[in-house]
Amino acid sequence: MKRHQAFKFELRPNGAQVRLLRQFAGTCRFVYNKALALQNERFERGEKRLTFGQMGLMLTQWRADKTIPWLKAGGTAQTQQQALKNLEAAFVNFFLKRADCPRFKKKGDGDSVRFPQHFKIDHQNGRVWLVKLGWMRYRNSQSIVGTVKSVTVSLRAGKWFASILAEREVEIPLPESRSAVGIDLGVTTFAALSTGQTIAPLNSYKKHQDALAKAQRRMDRKVLNSRNWRKEKARVSKLNARIANVRRDFLNKASTAISKKHAMVCVEDLKVKNMTRSASGTVDAPGKSIRQKSSLNRVILDQGWCTFRRMLEYKVFWNGGIFIAVPPKYTSQTCPACGHVAAINRSKQQFACVECSYHNHADVVGAMNVLRAGHAQLACRVNGAAIPSATGTHRSDLAISWPGAVEVAESRWMSRGRYSS
Repeated sequence: MKRHQAFKFELRPNGAQVRLLRQFAGTCRFVYNKALALQNERFERGEKRLTFGQMGLMLTQWRADKTIPWLKAGGTAQTQQQALKNLEAAFVNFFLKRADCPRFKKKGDGDSVRFPQHFKIDHQNGRVWLVKLGWMRYRNSQSIVGTVKSVTVSLRAGKWFASILAEREVEIPLPESRSAVGIDLGVTTFAALSTGQTIAPLNSYKKHQDALAKAQRRMDRKVLNSRNWRKEKARVSKLNARIANVRRDFLNKASTAISKKHAMVCVEDLKVKNMTRSASGTVDAPGKSIRQKSSLNRVILDQGWCTFRRMLEYKVFWNGGIFIAVPPKYTSQTCPACGHVAAINRSKQQFACVECSYHNHADVVGAMNVLRAGHAQLACRVNGAAIPSATGTHRSDLAISWPGAVEVAESRWMSRGRYSS
């Protein structure tokens, strides 16, 4: 089978190359926003969305427009086509309910540019050649395995990075282990496994919260867009990047350890967006315990559950295992011994069944029920029965097996008369 893997390196461009990279990212952002505005206008008029091919023809006209000569001078047709491809993917994810409606991009927020061709990699000397940019050095921190397909350059916390996507043919691996495990995600305990093992939370944001708040206060005291304001903004961005890096390192290590030890991994299909919804309410119906809910939302988002699930999914697949996401309903209230379901079975961090007196750590019990639900879902797949609903995974499978899924989903949204998540 073919495996696609990205290898990320920190670039070391000179001043002229930095200016060109910003121009490239700016033109890609312009094309993305202009195409999104055009699609929104067509939707308001009740017209069908333009396809990627039709948008490509529009791009040719935009590049030939003499009123915006910088569009052609500040990038290549291939890199700007990739911006249209990103917009197309954003609409597909929206119609399949994987993401929110595409939004306009703003300067400095995720600036990136993808080079699908016209690049050269000299990994031995740690440098990459890109069209109109020439050779750029990068920190050679890892090996590149496979045939390079594209190079994506992105700006993060004042530093430029190159993500080199490579493709290679690998044999379908056999899992080293035959065990199955269920995972219950939480806040007090980051992850509880059905084996009884627990993983303590890292809380990287909480550890840097005071320093980040101090840096943000300093930035607020500066004149907007002044030189000192930009310095403080860079400091805030650096702190945010550090928080994200620490969290990502923790999640990578935890997901790698689990994927190597178990051939089947079952997790809860948590809807983090719904769980972190604001409790402020409205003017007519104000919410309650707003401050407590805001604090809980910060802690939930600090865990990185969605990133952890994504890492687990591809790592289990790479190791030849099976990954299953199950509905989380009643997993913490069901007794794994007798099957009795009641809210009073769980008292904070302890589980004690009122029917059979079974007791255990509440999160471990939840993980055991997740594993049982995963076994049931796997049996449904083998026997061809209806699979219990779980968002994300099966919609993705549907889109792959049924090419018309996106068109049908889009027509349903069109019939409602608005784009909405």
